[in-house]
Amino acid sequence: MTAAGVAVVARGAGARAAALALRGGCRTAAPGRPCTGPARPLCTAPGTAPDMKRYLWERYREAKRSTEELVPSIMSNLLNPDAIFSNNEMSLSDIEIYGFDYDYTLVFYSKHLHTLIFNAARDLLINEHRYPVEIRKYEYDPSFAIRGLHYDVQRAVLMKIDAFHYIQLGTVYRGLSVVPDEEVIDMYEGSHVPLEQMSDFYGKSSHGNTMKQFMDIFSLPEMTLLSCVNEYFLKNNIDYEPVHLYKDVKDSIRDVHIKGIMYRAIEADIEKYICYAEQTRAVLAKLADHGKKMFLITNSPSSFVDKGMSYIVGRDWRDLFDVVIVQAEKPNFFNDKRRPFRKMNEKGVLLWDKIHKLQKGQIYKQDLTLKHGWRTGAIIPELRSELKIMNTEQYIQTMTWLQTLTGLLEQMQVHRDADSQLVLQEWKKERKEMREMTKSFFNAQFGSLFRTDQNPTYFLRRLSRFADIYMASLSCLLNYDVNHTFYPRRTPLQHELPAWSDIPSIFGAPRLQEAQAK
Repeated sequence: MTAAGVAVVARGAGARAAALALRGGCRTAAPGRPCTGPARPLCTAPGTAPDMKRYLWERYREAKRSTEELVPSIMSNLLNPDAIFSNNEMSLSDIEIYGFDYDYTLVFYSKHLHTLIFNAARDLLINEHRYPVEIRKYEYDPSFAIRGLHYDVQRAVLMKIDAFHYIQLGTVYRGLSVVPDEEVIDMYEGSHVPLEQMSDFYGKSSHGNTMKQFMDIFSLPEMTLLSCVNEYFLKNNIDYEPVHLYKDVKDSIRDVHIKGIMYRAIEADIEKYICYAEQTRAVLAKLADHGKKMFLITNSPSSFVDKGMSYIVGRDWRDLFDVVIVQAEKPNFFNDKRRPFRKMNEKGVLLWDKIHKLQKGQIYKQDLTLKHGWRTGAIIPELRSELKIMNTEQYIQTMTWLQTLTGLLEQMQVHRDADSQLVLQEWKKERKEMREMTKSFFNAQFGSLFRTDQNPTYFLRRLSRFADIYMASLSCLLNYDVNHTFYPRRTPLQHELPAWSDIPSIFGAPRLQEAQAK
C-alpha cells in the first residue's frame, strides 16, 4: 500500500478473513495521530478508578427512557398501506398509455392456488420423473418461503441475500432445516457471494445458474417443493444430484402451467381461486374516463384471461382495452425481434394475416421489440401486510430501541477495559436477539421481503432499479388524481446523517422515516 492507504485484515462472523483497503487518508486527526471516535470523559474523584459498569448501565437506562418517550410520536404518524411509493420522480399527467399484466396485477388469487401448484408439481415429480411416492406426505406450507430468495443449485440451499451480495446468516436452509452460521461461512469462505455466481436480472448466470433468484409470486410453491424434496432425501440418506433435482422441480412447475393443469382447475372453480376485486374495474374505468389508452399483456392463454376478467370486471371487459396481448412469452416479449404479432379469433385460433397496426377490440399473440421509454409500476401484494406489521406498537418499540442500542454500542465501544467489554458483550447479545425477533415479525425463516438485518435485500435492489413506482395493489391508484406527480423521498446518504455521538440527548434514536422503514 501507499502512504495514503492502509490494509486491515479482520476475522468475524461474516467472513473468515476480510481485507479492508482504505484510500486517501484521514484529514481530521493531527499529523502522526490516529483517528478515534469521541469518548465522553468520566467524572471521578481524584485518585479513584471509574466504575465503568455503573457508568455504562446508567447510559443504557437513560437511552431506554429516551426511546420510550419517542415511541408515541412515531405512533402518531404511521405509514399508509394504500399509498404509492416512488423510486423516481414521475407525473401521471405524462402517462397516456397504461399497460397491465394479468396475474397479480389485474387479478389476485386466493391461498388455494399455491397449494394447487405445489400438489400438481409434486404429483408430476412422482408420476413422470419417478420420484419416491413418499414425497406425497409433504404439503404446501404458505409460511415457509418469501419471494426474492436465492437457491444455490449445486449445494441445494435456499437463502436470503442483501443488495451487496452478502448472505443473511440464519436464513440459509438446506431442506427444511436452517444451516448453522459456521457451516455457511465454511461453504462460501465467508458470507459474500461473488458477482459471477449471482443470477443476472433475468434469472440466468454466466456460471450455469449457480444461483437462481426466485422473484415471481408463482415461485413460492417451487421453492417450497424444492425444500421438501431435499428434506426427504436428506432425512432418508438418499444420494442424489442437486442439479437434477433443481431441473426436475423447475420442469414440473413449468408443466403445471404449460400443460394447462392450473388453467383448467381455476376455470372449473373460479370463485375458489380468484379473489373478486370490484376496484379493478373502478381503476380501469377511471383511466378510460380520462381518455387514457390501455393494453393488457400476459403469458396466459386467451380463454383463461377472458374467464378471469369476465368474473372480476364484467363481460364487457375488452371494451376497456385498446389492445390485448396473450401468450406473450415475457420477458422475451420485450427484446425478441423475430416474433411478429399474430391475430387470434374469438375461439383462440391464430390467424395468418399480416399485422400492419394494432386494432381496438382485437386479441394478439407475440410481439415486436418495444423501443419506447416505458415508465414502470410494480404491484407488490406483500407490501400491505408488511406495512401493517410496521405500524404496530410492538414493532415500533422494538425497532426504535434496536436503533438506539446500536447507537449506544457504536458510541461506547471506545471503552476497552475489561468491565466495559463485558457490558458491551451483553448489549451485543441483546441486539442479536432483537434482530432475530424483528425477523420473525414478518417470516420466521427469512424475515422481511425488503430488508436483511440492516441492508436492503437483493429483491429491493431490483425493485429500485426497475420500478419507478410501487404499490400493494392496483386499487391504490384510486387514491390519486390522474395528474398526480410522485416525488421520491430524499433518503439521506450515510455521510449526510448525523453520527450517533452527535445526538447525545436521544443517543441517535432513529427519525420517524428510518424507524418505520426498518
